[in-house]
Amino acid sequence: MPADLKTLGENIVERLGGAVESFEFAQDELVLKAKRDEIVNVLTHLRDDGACRFTQLVDVTAADYPSRPERFEVVYNMLSISNNTRVRVKVSASEETLVPSATVVFRSANWFEREVWDMYGILFSGHPDLRRILTDYGFEGHPQRKDFPLTGYVELRYDEEQKRVVYEPVKLTQDFRNFDYLSPWEGMTDIQLPGDEKAVKPPHGWRPAQKTKGVR
Repeated sequence: MPADLKTLGENIVERLGGAVESFEFAQDELVLKAKRDEIVNVLTHLRDDGACRFTQLVDVTAADYPSRPERFEVVYNMLSISNNTRVRVKVSASEETLVPSATVVFRSANWFEREVWDMYGILFSGHPDLRRILTDYGFEGHPQRKDFPLTGYVELRYDEEQKRVVYEPVKLTQDFRNFDYLSPWEGMTDIQLPGDEKAVKPPHGWRPAQKTKGVR
């Protein structure tokens, strides 16, 4: 881990007390775990403190972990141009809890939080206009949740008799969307391709790939 970021993380935790519970590093980036109710204070400190100067809120997004008591993680990605440094701030939330809106610190959080609400159904208290932004206003559910069916809850079609678009219910039972993207070619060849590390090894072993003449 970069020594300067480790020092910065330690200083932030010390300065903010219990508002930041811990910090870690992911791909050489500083990641702060903050208390949900303190997120406005944390973002304000990261923006205004002379050692931080994270003056740009690049994005607000979320992730869904259905097995957790608080299934959602709200993630704030911030950039310090003067220090050429990035930081991620994470807070947890459930379907019922309210996350204080970051719009009082960064006006750009307005549309970001609307997208998080639209895709995940996470509620932000104090948001000036929390409504859907990517889906139709009559849309049912939140598409980025792991339990949202791939077919959606309704389908639409144009009805020739009524001369208008009509919505009809549709249901296809499925489990959580835990997909395995390691190798689409698994089982189709005895040449080990990238992603085949978990595939069943053929009885005669993997056959080495051979270059085709004229192909570099």
